[in-house]
Amino acid sequence: MNKVSSISRIALRQLAFALFFAAIPAIALSATEPGVHVVVAERATEPGGRHMTRDLNGVLSTGENLTLKLNTDLGSVRIVPLQPGAVPQVRYLVHIETDARGSAASQLLDRYALDAKNTPAGAEITGNLPQLSRGNGGAQFWVHYEISVPASYSLDITTGAGDIQTVDVGGTATLVTEGGNIVGGRIGTNFVRGQGAHAHNRAARLVGKLQTQGGHIQVEDVAGDLTAFTAGGHINTGYIFGEANLQSGGGHIRSAGISGKAELATEGGNITVGKAEKLVTVKTGGGQIDFGEVRGSVRAQTGGGGIRVMYVAGPMDVESSGGSICLTRVSGSVKAATDSGTITAWINPESAEKHSETVSLPGASQLTSGEGDIVVFLPKNLAANIEAIVENGGARRIEADPALSLQVSKAAQGSGVVKAWASLNGGGAVLRLKTTGGKIKLQYLDSEMALWESMMRDQSARMERELTRAALALPARPGEAPTAWTRPQVSMAPVTPATPVVNPRPAPAPEPSDVWSGSWVERMEVRLIGGVRMDADEFWTRVTRHPDPVYPEVARKGGIEGTVRLQVRLTQDGKIEVQKLLEGDTVLADSAMAAVKQWRGKPMWTADGKPVDVVSTITFRFKLRD
Repeated sequence: MNKVSSISRIALRQLAFALFFAAIPAIALSATEPGVHVVVAERATEPGGRHMTRDLNGVLSTGENLTLKLNTDLGSVRIVPLQPGAVPQVRYLVHIETDARGSAASQLLDRYALDAKNTPAGAEITGNLPQLSRGNGGAQFWVHYEISVPASYSLDITTGAGDIQTVDVGGTATLVTEGGNIVGGRIGTNFVRGQGAHAHNRAARLVGKLQTQGGHIQVEDVAGDLTAFTAGGHINTGYIFGEANLQSGGGHIRSAGISGKAELATEGGNITVGKAEKLVTVKTGGGQIDFGEVRGSVRAQTGGGGIRVMYVAGPMDVESSGGSICLTRVSGSVKAATDSGTITAWINPESAEKHSETVSLPGASQLTSGEGDIVVFLPKNLAANIEAIVENGGARRIEADPALSLQVSKAAQGSGVVKAWASLNGGGAVLRLKTTGGKIKLQYLDSEMALWESMMRDQSARMERELTRAALALPARPGEAPTAWTRPQVSMAPVTPATPVVNPRPAPAPEPSDVWSGSWVERMEVRLIGGVRMDADEFWTRVTRHPDPVYPEVARKGGIEGTVRLQVRLTQDGKIEVQKLLEGDTVLADSAMAAVKQWRGKPMWTADGKPVDVVSTITFRFKLRD
């Protein structure tokens, strides 16, 4: 599995590069997710005056391997390390702004409470906004902290609202914000000797605790245990050298690798793990689950997406409510179930090439599908007992290589149930296959090695794409071209929709990038949903015309903001159709749907020249300018 290791190394290098350069300027990470289209309008109020500002700064003498404790009720925070060899100090600059006017502004700025002091544990900084009087109740504040600390320092940062950005952290990091992004480099560099994801001297304790109520979380390597929670954003990590507990209210979770036990959960996003050493438990309300190499065991559950696993050494228990399941190398016992998707399993394929003696699975295994097919590829030297059941259908619903000597029972009159069984190489652990309305197909590996190699390449490419996408999630520095995954905002002000295209020109011949050569499992999914599933970021690259939504006047006057998420279909003639409203206020949704009906995109073709629909989601965020 050298390919998976190389995937992790590539993703980590790119992640380190992106985080290093993103840390140089002031915080530039947009709260806008890639692929989310922002519609901004002025509030229906009188504009405020010019902002008044004030800067507070100071220096605290300190030592090495101590802790910065920062607590502020409002403000973005950026922590940077001192230059190597510098005298240990904590240097801070606090920039404050208010839109209050005249003497009221000066009074408010004078009353900002900032306290900075040395403590036995290191340094402590506290910032609090003034209590506003009735006459100044409508004033607003903006606060930004810029703090330099020794590279060996630990961080304990809490802000009521704002982004938190760090570079590498020598000690532990507790970063908490009530509403903002958390972006960091490596955590716990004091505990790791050497560079890279395979340094083994890690801290046997909690090193990182990251929490936000609404933003994204992105960090590099963590030298011990990591817990991360976001109410709705994405979580992207490098290699975690301890246990991991990553929870999101709906975003994607991507990790290059996890050394200890892992528990990952999201309400609806995708979950991707490049490499794991022990038990991994993952759950998503409806997203895709992808695993690279897992040396321990896997428990995975998704409410509707597919599950793809390259290799798992230990027991595996995976379940999908409706997606397909693809297991490209099964070495341990496996339990897989889906309501309507296809299950494809390759039973320990490497044993067929490397060993001449019989091999067997360590325990009983079961593959179950409601309406989908079950396809299993077996090595000729596998010792096992095969049991296959199709509840609805004739004997032709079970297909097998003649060399398997599969015995098939006759269906009882009126029942439609068909059963088959075989004892391979003297028998062994039971492999049960059951589908309600699909087919069961059994083949030997050597007849389809080219297909297996293709599946492995597909999964490796998918893993590399997902982990690289996580590494490139940060925006470029000012003046640089955006990365491949940076998406422009739709509009900074309401505009009038363009005239719809009445008679679009015939679609041109497909470019190479427009040709879809999906895997065998993905082609089965096309049969189920009538199109190719594509994530929102990739779908945006296919959109060629996208008039902006109009911010509804009734929503603007009523101060209504919110998110609208639509399920859409790019048809074979380049039109984009709205299939359903997944989330959003009705007033805002009507405007978003009216705009999308005018959108156009590049159609997709299969490798044999047949057009195919593309199914995805589009998200709009309607915001009123303050």
